[in-house]
Amino acid sequence: MSIEPDVFANPDELGSRAARMVADGLVAAAAAGRPYVLGCPGGRSASSTYSALAGLVRTEGLPLEHLVVVMMDDYLVPDADGVLVHERADAAHSCIRFAREEIVRPLDEAAASVGSNAAVRPEHLWFPDPAEPAAYDARIRDIGGIDLFLLASGSSDGHIAFNPAGASRDSRTRVVDLPDSTRRDNLLTFPSFGGDLDRVPRHGVTVGIDTIAASSASVVMLVQGREKGRAAAHLLAADAYDPQWPATVLVECARPHLFLDHDALAAVPAPAR
Repeated sequence: MSIEPDVFANPDELGSRAARMVADGLVAAAAAGRPYVLGCPGGRSASSTYSALAGLVRTEGLPLEHLVVVMMDDYLVPDADGVLVHERADAAHSCIRFAREEIVRPLDEAAASVGSNAAVRPEHLWFPDPAEPAAYDARIRDIGGIDLFLLASGSSDGHIAFNPAGASRDSRTRVVDLPDSTRRDNLLTFPSFGGDLDRVPRHGVTVGIDTIAASSASVVMLVQGREKGRAAAHLLAADAYDPQWPATVLVECARPHLFLDHDALAAVPAPAR
């Protein structure tokens, strides 16, 4: 069954609603004395959510010590021996840098700005290990799964995390080759590449399609901006997982939500006649 979307005037309204969901879940988890596990993408799609969440930390004093941030993916590059390892943590497109500087640091700074000692614990920021990717799924399972997974769709090929078109529905965390379509999409996500496709890494480590669907109590797909019109069209039409547009796993997740802004909805291509 296709999902009825929630439509917002702009990315800020969309992000505020998603952040409210995170905040409410975090407070409930803290009251129950357990961690709140948040699945997070890097890049642009969740930026307004992360910003709004920092604002709620500032105004509501959210219990950050209960937050566990589970990142979806990262670029890999060969080391001197040809072994694929995480991109340098200081690289602009590094998932590790993004998580530390654009998710965790604003939350911690927001808490400190109102005199709170709350902070995201360093051990509560997780990344998949390319040397042992299957361990990520086990780690997620052992903590009790992901309370809310924030999701994003590639604009031209529907990749989710680094799962490319054709990804198997039962795929788990693994190392993948990145197709040119995904690498081109990420030229927009990371201006530091200077528009040069040759500078975009060719490999990544990613959670799998089934990692997302089987591990999450709820998911929110965040779709904003005119460049995401094609993605919005696929997600609005989906009633089952389509491996040619992997973000359609949304419809097979528990408690799925589809958040669109007006620009993305307005850019949905008209049906072919």
